[in-house]
Amino acid sequence: MDLFDTISTDIKAAMMARDKVRLEALRGIKKEFLEAKSAPGAGGELSDDTAMKILVKMAKQRRESARIYSEQNRSDLADSELAELAVIEAYLPKALTPEELDAELRRIIAETGAKGPADMGRVMGAATKALAGRADGRAISAAVKTLLAQG
Repeated sequence: MDLFDTISTDIKAAMMARDKVRLEALRGIKKEFLEAKSAPGAGGELSDDTAMKILVKMAKQRRESARIYSEQNRSDLADSELAELAVIEAYLPKALTPEELDAELRRIIAETGAKGPADMGRVMGAATKALAGRADGRAISAAVKTLLAQG
């Protein structure tokens, strides 16, 4: 069962359980999936890879919104965003620990043959593809900079 079908099934389960927060988050996910399916060039198909990218984007948006709401002392809105984030993250792969991220990046740096900071773009391209959904782009970037600076 692909991610789209899983979300559809989980929407039905959330409706039966009368779980409003989960239902709202899942409907938001399905809306994004349907928009991606009907986008020009998609051909009515949604690969799990594309679906994962959508989920990562949605999680990042919720995280950022919650941060902004917290800064503005709107804990009610921040809590709502964090609740939706928890639902979205349930469909994402488990996030890498800093140690795992470091090990993966060292492997990617070795594979790409990067020698220093000038090779940042090449490493970032490979790293963002390999670690999609498992690590935040900012964390990847910061770690790559540190590792390449060490030479």
